[in-house]
Amino acid sequence: MVENKNLGDGGDAWAPGTPAMEGAGAAEPRSGLPVEPPSEAARRLQDENSELRDRHLRLAAEFDNFRKRAARERLELADRAQAGLAVKLLEVLDDLDRVVAGSTGSTEVLQQALVMIDRKLRKELEAAGLERLDPVGQPFDPALHEAVSVVPPPPGTSDHTVASTYQAGYRFKGSLIRPARVQVYSSEGHA
Repeated sequence: MVENKNLGDGGDAWAPGTPAMEGAGAAEPRSGLPVEPPSEAARRLQDENSELRDRHLRLAAEFDNFRKRAARERLELADRAQAGLAVKLLEVLDDLDRVVAGSTGSTEVLQQALVMIDRKLRKELEAAGLERLDPVGQPFDPALHEAVSVVPPPPGTSDHTVASTYQAGYRFKGSLIRPARVQVYSSEGHA
């Protein structure tokens, strides 16, 4: 860099026509940094833009592939979980097949076999996360129960308490999948 300093008059560090101004890319501002010619700046910015666009397209394609792979893996996981439950229920189905095949026995034997199968089925479903809701004697909760009818409360019974269950409700891993259909004690509307 060539500077033309005119020390005597305290003027500019360079002046037009001095060697520092000759040549298109040789001009430097007072900060000492070279100035990039506009054509080079435009070409550099276009190259950067192309590179960023390519990077964006690659990232978008990678994300799309990731999303598809994650969805496929979720489906496979759900299928494996359902297959695992089905395998656990096969013993219950085998027991039912034996009861149906040998149903010539007494009704008492048939009743005992069905009770054992019911217990086995409920045990497997509970292990999988199913919870039965039979709220008799509990306060009525509209988030868990569906009131089908109301009856006046007998003496000593709390108002808005579940009197009986018509159909049990169920939760699966904490989420309600079917509310219990119940009869509720209520003094409202009864005189």
